[in-house]
Amino acid sequence: MRRTSGDRAQRLRSTVDALPRRTRLAMLKGIVRNRIVVGAYADPRTGGVCPMLAAHRNGGRTNFASFARAWDTFTSARRPRLATKHELGVLRSYLEFSLLRDEHGDESIAGLAANLRAERREDAAPPPEAERESADQLLPSEETAPIRIHRVAEPRRSQPAAHRPA
Repeated sequence: MRRTSGDRAQRLRSTVDALPRRTRLAMLKGIVRNRIVVGAYADPRTGGVCPMLAAHRNGGRTNFASFARAWDTFTSARRPRLATKHELGVLRSYLEFSLLRDEHGDESIAGLAANLRAERREDAAPPPEAERESADQLLPSEETAPIRIHRVAEPRRSQPAAHRPA
């Protein structure tokens, strides 16, 4: 029987939930700091490592073979390759939800998702006005800019005699 993508995702999520908290924290740091691969523990060709090795390098020393199987099954790994943005995004969200669930107990998934979105908005918020103004001062003004670009209208080309209206 072939597994559906929903089954594979659920298995990965369950495996992430079973990881010790320190390993989940280390893995979250590791997937940001390293190139992550699927289908191998490490890939010297790309310089990437699996999420468990990334966690190990960031202090989450756990031997959890079922995570590696769930990760490779989720990604449909046939050979070592770099993980896609989508695969990394799913793993990151599972790790973040699992950590939030530890902090907030049995709060609803919708509530956890709202908290996570709010945290991401704060991380991506534009700099405060004071920082923005100092950055604007670094940009040259129109009067002091060393290069000015002027648009020149292209001359009209005359049409050949055969295409001129009669």
